[in-house]
Amino acid sequence: MTYNNMKGLIRLQFSMMMFLEFFIWGMWYVTMGTYLSTILKATGLQIGAAYGMMAIATIISPLLIGIVADKFISPKKMFILLHLFGSGVLLIISKVTDSSIFNWVLLLYALLYAPTLALSSSLTFAQLDGNEELFPGLRVFGTLGWIIAGISIDQFFGNQISLSSTFAVAGIASIVLAVWTIFLPEVRQEIVENKTSTLSLYNSGAFSLFKNRSFSVFFIASALIAIPLSFYYSLTNQFLNEIGVVDAASKMTGGQFSEAFFILAIPFFLKKWGIKWMIVAGMIAWIIRFAFFYFGDASTNSWMLIVSILLHGLCYDFFFVAGQMYTDSMAKPENRNAAQAMITMSTYGVGMWIGSILSGLVANQNTINTTEHLWNRIWIVPAMITIVVLFLFITFFKADKKTKPKEIDI
Repeated sequence: MTYNNMKGLIRLQFSMMMFLEFFIWGMWYVTMGTYLSTILKATGLQIGAAYGMMAIATIISPLLIGIVADKFISPKKMFILLHLFGSGVLLIISKVTDSSIFNWVLLLYALLYAPTLALSSSLTFAQLDGNEELFPGLRVFGTLGWIIAGISIDQFFGNQISLSSTFAVAGIASIVLAVWTIFLPEVRQEIVENKTSTLSLYNSGAFSLFKNRSFSVFFIASALIAIPLSFYYSLTNQFLNEIGVVDAASKMTGGQFSEAFFILAIPFFLKKWGIKWMIVAGMIAWIIRFAFFYFGDASTNSWMLIVSILLHGLCYDFFFVAGQMYTDSMAKPENRNAAQAMITMSTYGVGMWIGSILSGLVANQNTINTTEHLWNRIWIVPAMITIVVLFLFITFFKADKKTKPKEIDI
């Protein structure tokens, strides 16, 4: 089966599922820091904690999927129920006016939403029935959904007072996605059986990878580099709005366009540079990004801000995607899924959680008042963390010449 002869209706169904899945996330995630700061008058610590909720949920979600989806209910039905319950929580969040209560409600939503990210992929792969090379053509609609969400925010919710409506819109989209999923083709339970539950991770032998020193170095570097990533996700929209950048959410979608471009460029650079220097290039891009944030402004040096956003593809793909490829090449077939789950829990779970807390602390310490920050001091911190990780990685990581990472589906 090829993407061209795959039934048009099925292609539409799964493309729309991916579109809505990431539209929902992009609708509230990017501007949440701005909303909490300007509307709910949250402190930097509270904002950091809010972004940490998705990280906590990412740590817990493999266990949730493994126990519930594999044993008691089909993944498709679970996907529908999670989005239905999640829609209700999103509608509740849009009415919350206390920042402390907001974070607890958000944690509940994150626990409902985080598992759907894995489920959306597993349902799609099950339909592809072994033709994984078709996945990017469907997954790209998720990136498109995130882009449309960002543009919609500036076009329809430009007034910060109306930012609470973004949660309501995401809630409505979640209902639409749940209904849409009802009509997706049925697949056999065993095809989408999840292999990345916490229990299967421990029993998979994936931990044997730590016998390789370079993999251990990479694993630690992955968790640490997720800290600067958290700074970017939780503070950038607030930073751009505060310094006077017009249509900040729309401009930030440039990062998703860049991400799509650099994903396509990975095979070329992998062949030219090798896995180690691709990852190094990704970390150098992080340092350049934060330097441009340090010197950039909304007038004379606005080009620096645009370039820093466009660097997102290089920052993200050349480290995190290349890292997935490296992990895939090091793992054995029987523990490949568990190894990827282990890296995901380390980066999007532990690393992002630490980054969320640290970014909140740093922002809080550099707050002049609830609407002004000493941004230069803030951006120095993730830049310095990246420099330290870069030095350690170059010094101690050595790619196995016999290992040739394969291309993977994103």
